[in-house]
Amino acid sequence: MGYLTLALLGGAAFAALVALRVARPLWSLLGAALFLGAAGYAWQGRPLLASAAAMPRIDAAPIEPEMIALRASLLGSYTQDAAYLIASDAMVRSGDPRAAAAVMLGAVRKLPNSFIAWTWLGTTLTGETGQVQPPALLAFRRAAQLAPEHPAPPFYAGLAYVRAGDFATARAYWRRAFALSPQGTSYRQEIGLRLTLLERLLAVGAVR
Repeated sequence: MGYLTLALLGGAAFAALVALRVARPLWSLLGAALFLGAAGYAWQGRPLLASAAAMPRIDAAPIEPEMIALRASLLGSYTQDAAYLIASDAMVRSGDPRAAAAVMLGAVRKLPNSFIAWTWLGTTLTGETGQVQPPALLAFRRAAQLAPEHPAPPFYAGLAYVRAGDFATARAYWRRAFALSPQGTSYRQEIGLRLTLLERLLAVGAVR
């Protein structure tokens, strides 16, 4: 099919030369240009390859090990809830945030009273869109209703706002997460470090 199209184009070019009454001395120059294009197509083209719709490129998204460790300390690693989080991570690593959100939608259907599932649903919904849209905010709020004294829902809501570029809103969530973190826990120190850095950035006007 590719060679046939090429032949038709060559014939059309010849007809155009005749119709436009191009001077004969220029024919050799134009013919050489057409021949060069045809040679390039024959060399690099793949005319026998079946046509196919272009597929979008999917880039794998790495997950920071320290964030996995922080999540494990906040939410645990060996629960039914955690199994869904691990599956969601696999989708994120493959570059498919929509599938990651779909995994967590299945989790909240299976475990409607799990604040862990609702928290991570909000996180994956934010990862899919890059913004804290109403569905993600609703998920974070549901998680906070189920576990009002746990720091994870406000911490991950704040993290979602950081990733969306709304640092002032993130600070309010992280302040609450830090206040809810028990003394002596490893995650209290991690949340405190992030909160301190964010407050310093806001104080010097580096972010808003």
